[in-house]
Amino acid sequence: MVKSVVSMICVFFILLFFGIYENIFITKNFSELNDVFTALYEKTENESANKEDVLSTQKNWHNKKKYLHAFIPHTEIKEIDLWLSEAVTFVDEKDYKEALSKLEVLIELTEQIPKTFAISFENIL
Repeated sequence: MVKSVVSMICVFFILLFFGIYENIFITKNFSELNDVFTALYEKTENESANKEDVLSTQKNWHNKKKYLHAFIPHTEIKEIDLWLSEAVTFVDEKDYKEALSKLEVLIELTEQIPKTFAISFENIL
């Protein structure tokens, strides 16, 4: 009886630790992505962004998504991939208005996705 109670307490703390680690990891990575997308948005708004800027941002995303695959659903990753790919095309075509709309969505995604993994009352229910 005592062993099973101790085992359950140990499992609880292990799950709690990994839940907190996951939250910190996701929040940190998406905060960094938000900064990168915001910088690209500002550059695009000034119409000084070029294809290499967006490809550099896309490369940054690809490096992060290698690790994020373990934590977030593939549908969320695919959504960011699609919006970013469209931004690459629009910046290359110098259609800055459309590129800005894609980047706005990316910025919003980097703010909202971590909230779905936060340790909060709304996510528990």
